[in-house]
Amino acid sequence: MASSSDEPSDKLATAVGRYALGDLSLGRAAEAAGLSRWEFEEVLEDAGFTSLYGPRTDEQVEREVDIALDLDE
Repeated sequence: MASSSDEPSDKLATAVGRYALGDLSLGRAAEAAGLSRWEFEEVLEDAGFTSLYGPRTDEQVEREVDIALDLDE
């Protein structure tokens, strides 16, 4: 059975899944999918995902704040 061009490739589906789980950044997921960052972001939007920017957990927020405070010194 031939695959349709409308069906996502396994590589793309895996990249979207890993991005959604937070395993990959937007750029790394795009790279894994073989797309530019902008193309990958468009795929996410077409699929109903919102791009995830910034920290996702309290620990990530605290780490980013600590880094920002260190830069200020």
